[in-house]
Amino acid sequence: MIDPQPSDIFRPGQVLNNTYEIRGILGRGGTGEVYLAFNQISERTLAIKALNARFSGNSDYVELMKREEQMRSIMHDSVVRYSECSRTDEGHVFLVMDYVEGVPLSKLMFDRRVEERELLIVAHRVLSGLVATHAQGIVHRDLSPDNIILRGGAPERATIIDFGIAKDTATGARTIVGTNFAGKYEYAAPEQLEGHADFRTDLYALGASLLAVARREVPDVGTNPGAVVRFKRDALDTSGIGAPLRDLIDWLTAPDPADRPATASAALERLDSWLKPDSHPTTKVPGGKTSRGAPKALIAAGVVIVAGLGLWASGVLSGLGTQPLPVASPYRLTAAAGAEGASLSGNAPDAETAATLRAAFGETTGSPAPDDALTLATGLPSPDWPGHAADLLTLMQPLTRWDVAVSDASARVSGLAPDITTRDALDASLAEWQAATGMTLSTDLLAGPEKLDPAALDPVLVQLATCGPLRQQRTEDAPYALLDTVTVTGDVADATDVQAIEAALAPMIGDRSLRPLVTVLNEDLCAIRAVLPPAPPGAVSIWLGRGDTGEAALTGVFRTDENPVVDIQLPADITGASLWVMVVDNTGKVFHVLPNINRTDHLVDDLGEVQNGLRRIRVLWSLDEFGADPKRLAMQVTEGDYGKSEVIAILSKEPLFDMRRPRDESVSSLAEALADTLQGREDQIIGVASRIIDARP
Repeated sequence: MIDPQPSDIFRPGQVLNNTYEIRGILGRGGTGEVYLAFNQISERTLAIKALNARFSGNSDYVELMKREEQMRSIMHDSVVRYSECSRTDEGHVFLVMDYVEGVPLSKLMFDRRVEERELLIVAHRVLSGLVATHAQGIVHRDLSPDNIILRGGAPERATIIDFGIAKDTATGARTIVGTNFAGKYEYAAPEQLEGHADFRTDLYALGASLLAVARREVPDVGTNPGAVVRFKRDALDTSGIGAPLRDLIDWLTAPDPADRPATASAALERLDSWLKPDSHPTTKVPGGKTSRGAPKALIAAGVVIVAGLGLWASGVLSGLGTQPLPVASPYRLTAAAGAEGASLSGNAPDAETAATLRAAFGETTGSPAPDDALTLATGLPSPDWPGHAADLLTLMQPLTRWDVAVSDASARVSGLAPDITTRDALDASLAEWQAATGMTLSTDLLAGPEKLDPAALDPVLVQLATCGPLRQQRTEDAPYALLDTVTVTGDVADATDVQAIEAALAPMIGDRSLRPLVTVLNEDLCAIRAVLPPAPPGAVSIWLGRGDTGEAALTGVFRTDENPVVDIQLPADITGASLWVMVVDNTGKVFHVLPNINRTDHLVDDLGEVQNGLRRIRVLWSLDEFGADPKRLAMQVTEGDYGKSEVIAILSKEPLFDMRRPRDESVSSLAEALADTLQGREDQIIGVASRIIDARP
């Protein structure tokens, strides 16, 4: 965070809309500022982007914020998640999104050299995110190292942020910048300079960003528009970049859009094929695999060396005198194990040491290594080097799959642990190994399970439910893959229940994000929900509207002096059924609005109006309608009377209660009565619906 200034839009400690507590400022820009915030209800840390006052009143910039917020439907772990767009009482428009904590590529590229393998992982993640955003017709248009954040510094958790000038490609969609240039010149595609942007524009920007990070320098595209245009006409210089990263960048950044991948999916598919073994020159890739292509001259040289060693070992050349061992620089040992098998290669100073290393490999994998897996060579970095390498191999035993590469005094370990506990224990053991050996160690360990069956989480969610069922929000019927997001929806009785959900599921989901999208309700609402019968959805629904305008109130939020109206909706072909409607307020009372003290009818045939096959039954009226007929019921939000109330409608084959209940009663009284009347009558329930009325200042 950066230091606050008196001119900032918000101040630390300020609470927006009774929900978002400002914790500090993350950055300032020409049109607004970005803040770190805390949701006091869900207890989640978030980021808030706010427009300056002069832009909050500009419809174009508000439209920009609204379009960015519309990306909330995109639920992908490598794309920042948006929540809502709102306005403060002072008129500042702000956008709520996930806080992505990590290192931007623009900073990492100057902190250290980013390995090509890491950039391939980043490319894979970003392309996956672009597949999701492009599928919604959204072009980022400003993709750059600034807008790619590595959560926790991990390449496999790269996340795209800041869709502030994203373009909606849908027919008739508006864009503030119209056909003008939007983006950064250093990473923009040639056609973008002329105001043209489509999905291939983002692919070019990704390729240019990968090249900049690999070279550790921002591209020098010139200092005037003419120079920039001339620079963009030519292919980017990727000399010195290894394959397949070089080939990927060349393809993504082709000056002619027709020569680039047609879609992000096509680029992702090609990258996957390149990362398979034997499909490309040697490159270490995620998941512990190694592609084993090599230049022909090097292969030939290796054949000569191996052949020579074979002849010497056989004694054919013994008469020519003792030949020294080759010198290995760097001195290496690589090993891997997984579903596809296990492999070992590298150097050893003598046959006895080679046997020790092969034994450590065999003990870890359960698969003995061939006698010729290691090449005898001089150049040993230290006498303890073989023992350190053997110890490192032994530490891999708990992993499901793993990849170890030791080169002189540095080592790299990647792999998959079966669970978080195993991964954390191995992290500690590897830290001890590094401290004892003095070698440089980099790790890339994921926690499984590799595939997570959603059904495994259901029993835990049942136990954690405190206010109605908790459910997993799924877009497809398939196991969760690593790095997926597990989204839990529903209602809870207390904010601490959210913490309980996180604590219970975290050990089960491994390296996956957990997103608890739950609403905290009061105890009274939850007490009624606990006795509501299960019912199939769709038979009955509740419509909320505003009494002064007649408009729908989609959020259910009503402010002081506003007048909520409520309609119960059901298909017109449902006849002979009984309807009971109640309002559970935030004072511990239940108000029966249908039937009530003034109306005894509850047969749906006699209620409401039918239009277009839908019966609408108004149960809470506008103030004007109430004035015209005092038998009607109306409500108005008054100062100090804030909180959540719930409208509940129960549609049954027979009357819900055998006798008229009082106009209002306590929650405990109704809960007991509901439990009694529903006992053994579950088959009588046709449908149940509920909606929250959220009264705020």
